[in-house]
Amino acid sequence: MKRLLQLVAVVLMYRISWKKLFVVVAIMTTVGMVLQTHTLPYPMATWFLPPQTMVSSYKSLNGSTVHLTETLSLESAEQFQLVPTAPVVSLNSSTELVKSVPIVEERAQVSPRRNSSSRTRRKNAKIDKMNEKKVVFHPPPPRTVPTRLQRYIWSLPPDEALLFAKREIQNVSTVTDDPELYASLFHNVSVFKRSYELMETILKVYIYRDGARPIFHAPHLKGIYASEGWFMKLMEENRQFVTRDPKKAHLFYLPYSARQLETALYVPNSHNIRPLSIFLRDHVNMIAAKYPFWNRTHGSDHFLVACHDWGPYTVNEHQELSRNTIKALCNADLSEGIFVAGKDVSLPETTIRNPRRPLRNVGGRRVSQRPILAFFAGNMHGRVRPTLLKYWSDKDEDMRIYGPLPNRISRKMSYIQHMKSSRFCICPMGYEVNSPRIVEAIYYECVPVIIADNFVPPLNDVLDWAAFSVIVAERDIPKLKEILLAIPLRRYLVMQTNVKMVQKHFLWNPKPIRYDLFHMVLHSIWFSRLNQIQISVS
Repeated sequence: MKRLLQLVAVVLMYRISWKKLFVVVAIMTTVGMVLQTHTLPYPMATWFLPPQTMVSSYKSLNGSTVHLTETLSLESAEQFQLVPTAPVVSLNSSTELVKSVPIVEERAQVSPRRNSSSRTRRKNAKIDKMNEKKVVFHPPPPRTVPTRLQRYIWSLPPDEALLFAKREIQNVSTVTDDPELYASLFHNVSVFKRSYELMETILKVYIYRDGARPIFHAPHLKGIYASEGWFMKLMEENRQFVTRDPKKAHLFYLPYSARQLETALYVPNSHNIRPLSIFLRDHVNMIAAKYPFWNRTHGSDHFLVACHDWGPYTVNEHQELSRNTIKALCNADLSEGIFVAGKDVSLPETTIRNPRRPLRNVGGRRVSQRPILAFFAGNMHGRVRPTLLKYWSDKDEDMRIYGPLPNRISRKMSYIQHMKSSRFCICPMGYEVNSPRIVEAIYYECVPVIIADNFVPPLNDVLDWAAFSVIVAERDIPKLKEILLAIPLRRYLVMQTNVKMVQKHFLWNPKPIRYDLFHMVLHSIWFSRLNQIQISVS
């Protein structure tokens, strides 16, 4: 063994050319690296980065555009090209590199499956398609550093912040292009947009925790009076606008339900609703005695939201509540002397059949698939509907005017199908001026025809109802068909397009989104508060 080691040492020292050995090893190493590089699934110069997806963008108060981005998960990223070339990389200061190791490993595990049978591929494709439908991306909340202007606004006392907003709106610049807003729907889209942005930046609402269920803090989310319940629910869940510090509040919310008040206190067939208004009067007096905020403004910075027909009458026993408080009411009737245009807010009356799916059946048909000129079906409530049936029930094939929809008709075509098949949907008042058919028509993309004298249409402070509806005086019911046929086709097509565009402003989303009905109602309340502020001319 010793002699063998000596022999090997002699050979290595005297008989091998180390220079030649070094060259051979270098050549073999180089060839090995080249072969290995060509066998890799991706070039070595590639960075494996998941794509960045633009979720949304918005303009901040200082005029700079802020983009919100989020990185897609692996499952959804499979739809996109995941391998951008390494030398060309453009990153914003806020963008972070994402480690690529898990993605590469995942792709390496998946790639052998591509050689499986066609049956397995089809099965996987179906599963992928099912999973693809389930993936829903929600933009994250803005995480921007407050601008100097925002910090200045937040430092202002509530009254001074409102005064600042009032001046900003008076000096608003013209909006030329906004992809989120359709200018034709608004009286002044520039004023609305600026006011809405200021609301998002400034507004804080304090919600009184006083009051026992079910009259307070118990939203009723179903039926024709659901608007007050949905607003209450979404307001009490909100984090952006709600404050726990009343000293920071610009508005104070009285979270009562007129629908629940009627259910709890009204004696059936008594025809006496005074106990309801007395109850609310006593509650407000308790609030005024317990807190300093009511007496400070005599209730002018407080608001309530009531959709029941009796909503206006529940405030009659308290003078300041009736005169000063901002009332968002479905029963927006000017003739009663309770609703005050410019101060109070006309609340849309929305029928919610399934609270878990409030947007069910929303959508309509093309104009070419609407053979019916006008449609109405409903109970004979109030003074207008009997007159409508007197002149148009069973009188004209183009005018489908019914009382309750007959079974022989509904078996062939449902109420909703009638609305989706009609060019105009007749919305006459019932016992009170508002009707859930107005918003139903918008949901089903049918131009609403409003017949209710002294009625202030919903959100009339910002929306131009002449752009997407027809308003007919009660005395003109005999000429209803003549009025509708006098609208040129080109004008009708514009109106029907406007109905589609305004639809998003009347939707109750379980999680509120920008410019939906929750935000539109809140903005009208905010805008009403700003209208109360007087700027002294110096």
